[in-house]
Amino acid sequence: MEKNSQKTKSTTPLSGVNGTLSVPIVAVLGHVDHGKTSLLDRIRNTNVIAREAGGITQSIGAWQVKTQKGEKITFIDTPGHEAFQAMRARGAKVADLAILVIAADDGIMPQTKQSLEFIRESKTPFLVAITKIDLPTAQVDKVKNQLLELEIVPEDYGGETVVIPVSAKTGQGVEDLLEMISLMAQLNNVSGSPDEELEAYVIEAERDARRGVVVSTVLKNGTIKIGDFLNAEGVGGKARGLFDQNGTPVKEAGPGDPVEIIGLSALPAVGALVTHKGSGTEVAKEEKREIPKTEGFPIILKADTAGSLEAILGQLSPEVGILLSGVGEIIESDILVAAPQKAVVVGFNVKAGKDVLKLAEEEKVLVYIYKIIYELARDVDKWQKERAEELREKILGRAEVIAQFSHGKTRIAGCKLLAGRITKSDKVRLVREEQSLGNVKLESLKKQKSEVGKVDQIGEEFGTYFEPQFDFRTGDVIESVQ
Repeated sequence: MEKNSQKTKSTTPLSGVNGTLSVPIVAVLGHVDHGKTSLLDRIRNTNVIAREAGGITQSIGAWQVKTQKGEKITFIDTPGHEAFQAMRARGAKVADLAILVIAADDGIMPQTKQSLEFIRESKTPFLVAITKIDLPTAQVDKVKNQLLELEIVPEDYGGETVVIPVSAKTGQGVEDLLEMISLMAQLNNVSGSPDEELEAYVIEAERDARRGVVVSTVLKNGTIKIGDFLNAEGVGGKARGLFDQNGTPVKEAGPGDPVEIIGLSALPAVGALVTHKGSGTEVAKEEKREIPKTEGFPIILKADTAGSLEAILGQLSPEVGILLSGVGEIIESDILVAAPQKAVVVGFNVKAGKDVLKLAEEEKVLVYIYKIIYELARDVDKWQKERAEELREKILGRAEVIAQFSHGKTRIAGCKLLAGRITKSDKVRLVREEQSLGNVKLESLKKQKSEVGKVDQIGEEFGTYFEPQFDFRTGDVIESVQ
């Protein structure tokens, strides 16, 4: 353990102007797929992006690296997809310095401009890294000219902004980038002291089935030690375990260090300030977010982390009603809340146990789990529009399929009228467990052996066949709509 604890102490610290320990915290921002995580992979000699669903970073991670000169730098990799606007902005505010990443083949894109706005609003010193310069389609000078349009003047154009071309594939320019970060940290007096009051920020928070609440933080000032009582804006607890970026237990963490904390009583908000102030016994009143808006398409939303939950909620249409949202696995109570409201349970990077799925089947609750947020948001939006369309339609009649027969290659549905009336010319859809299977056209409508144009007596039985021939079964319902 003594050996592990040494990892939190800088053996060759940067020298701040005031002489205190200085480890710069650097946010990496930019447009999706412009090579942010690949660049960090090169720096860390790891392969994080291979583990990202869809090749997109979907949570904020913080990692510390050591340069060839032995100087420490902590990086925050902020997601580039538009769903993560709030998380990206938060990364810039936590950081001492920022790297604006722009791909040499794509140039400046919408989220590049958004990232620049976040950097400027937070008044964070920054430099520009032009990535993917190894590609034959790379146009470094074109990117520099685009920067001029955003009032960013590169040094080699007579301005003050450092612009470094880099390649994550070949490593070209990476050492230059690290050296410039170290230099900028000294010039901007980036400093922190292990003896000052604790100032750490929650980068991510999740509930682990084995370890309980796990909070990822990065320290700006002060020290966290095993046994310390901590307060994350109303969420308190004792630090029972501290782990570095590799999951190795450590005894303490200091300025610039990314560290996972186990021991808080509940999930704090992402971005919350962690201090030693307060008794450490405060707890969040409720981890699940109860949102009173239930009109529209109702869903229950569960996510793996607080940051993911925030990003998803920010992407959903105002027409989606959130009955309940929270961090953690899908549990039986989620199904029981969803059932009477005919809500869909949607999860992101979470699990649902066999007992939960069995209950969902019994209660006729649909459960969908996703690994990519924009796919989740896309499907929920589609369902909402479909439900809205159904609600606008007036149901003229309903009949249940009570038997099925074969006539050559044609499947005949034996039906019983439940309500209203059904005519051969009606717009008709096939419904199973309240979910539409699609629209059909009635090709035949018969009572006894006679072809008829309408069935309008409740309880009356009739036969029909329709196109297209969906794989219908007994219990399905035919709805005539207007």
